[in-house]
Amino acid sequence: MTPSVMPVVLILTSLVPALIIFGLPEDKRWLRTTLNLTGAVAKIVLVAALIPLVLQGEQLRTEFAWIPGLPIVFVTDAFSLFFVALSAGLWLATTIYAIGYLEGAPNRSRFFGFFSLCVTATTGIALAENLVTFLIFFELLTLVTYPLVSHRGTAAALRGARVYLGYTLVGGVVLLLGVAWLTLEVGPVDFRPGGIPEVVAFAERDPVKATVIGALLLTGVGVKAALFPLHGWLPVAMVAPAPVSALLHAVAVVKAGAFGIIRVVEDTFGLQTAADLGLLTVLAAVASVTIVYGSVRALAQDDLKKRLAYSTVSQVAYIALGAALLSPLATAGAIAHMVNQGFMKITLFFCAGLYAEELGLSKVSQLAGVGRRMPLTTAAFTVAALGMIGLPPLAGFVSKWALGVGGLEAAQPWVVAVLLTSTMLNAAYFLPVIVAMWTKAPVKAEADGAAPDLTDPVPEDELSGEGAGGEPVRRLEAPAALLLPALATAVFVVGLGVAAGWEYSPWSIAKIIADGAWP
Repeated sequence: MTPSVMPVVLILTSLVPALIIFGLPEDKRWLRTTLNLTGAVAKIVLVAALIPLVLQGEQLRTEFAWIPGLPIVFVTDAFSLFFVALSAGLWLATTIYAIGYLEGAPNRSRFFGFFSLCVTATTGIALAENLVTFLIFFELLTLVTYPLVSHRGTAAALRGARVYLGYTLVGGVVLLLGVAWLTLEVGPVDFRPGGIPEVVAFAERDPVKATVIGALLLTGVGVKAALFPLHGWLPVAMVAPAPVSALLHAVAVVKAGAFGIIRVVEDTFGLQTAADLGLLTVLAAVASVTIVYGSVRALAQDDLKKRLAYSTVSQVAYIALGAALLSPLATAGAIAHMVNQGFMKITLFFCAGLYAEELGLSKVSQLAGVGRRMPLTTAAFTVAALGMIGLPPLAGFVSKWALGVGGLEAAQPWVVAVLLTSTMLNAAYFLPVIVAMWTKAPVKAEADGAAPDLTDPVPEDELSGEGAGGEPVRRLEAPAALLLPALATAVFVVGLGVAAGWEYSPWSIAKIIADGAWP
């Protein structure tokens, strides 16, 4: 490993803008936007420059003395940079979307300050080389996300934020107990692909204690990963603005939990030791139940964001399931699904926000015929939903296929049954919506005017000028800052599947990371 300030610079690209933005007056729109976008672009540029180096085996490391024997350490290994790349790319898309979404809204400096702090915490989680550093930034993520969930200040928003805080703080306490206990038993715990020798030796010496500690660690990170029955905060937190929902589901919180599961299983205990202790069996069972449970609950939701929330409960559990299987292919599928699910789910939440902002539609039952008024948004939604189902050659197919084949490779054929069940349920809660959007007649507006009447002609304020034949021409169906991120991430849903064989694709890098987890 090479000593370097680069890991800290990666963190500063979002921390510095956050600290400046907090002090900006509300009317400093252009300066706030410039700081947001500069930080996001800088993080992407740095990650892109580091990826080839890291894949060649070069690792950059920064260490700060803290408590004797417990330093704060950051490192750019393959898995950490993989997660930073995901958060950096989706941070840029979400920032652009949030700028358009919050145009004219109050408290934008507060919002974007905490927004950038959220990405700072996520970057710290990704780059953490040891459990103590991981714990510090994992809990920081809880604290800086709370103001985003409660941003609107309504009774529902405050309640949702309290529920979120309650779940995640309890999870943090459990994680703290596990980290402290393991550190007491084996000393400082530095992540290492394939498992830490001291932890492996401890597990052989005292398997009961090691099992309890492993269960504490997995429970602590499992709260943010929304594994059943620790998922209750996620649907309630959907009262947050659409950019925050996208952040929770695709960029930061649930992905931090999934990342933590893989760090604990593969880089702390090691897959074989975790299997010998029975941790993988329990994790696989919980993940399988969560996959089916989340999909069944999604079927019953008429609120679009809640349907997507329960879909996330199911889809993130794919990552936990892959991490619980003794198969390099399944591990690679789990890691790749972090990116694939991120792009698919952020697209869906962007589209949900567009429907709510432009048409006032938030219910699944209101979406019939919406493709007539918003064809580009609906096309993006369709691509992402089909990817979630697992239709080839979209991104979701790649990771689902790897998980299924990996299950067979691990001599666990029941994994295929779980994935097929989930796929059918995914189709059941997405396909009818897609069909209604494109083919069904629009629903008449309710008498109280709660939703627009999509059976009416396109309103005049959606028209701009005349075409060559004198016909009115529609303006872009939504502000570019809202529409373009949704279209861009939908293109990635296609590209991540079609270009999966590319040297620097998430799937190719996921295979390299997974191979490193096996001694």
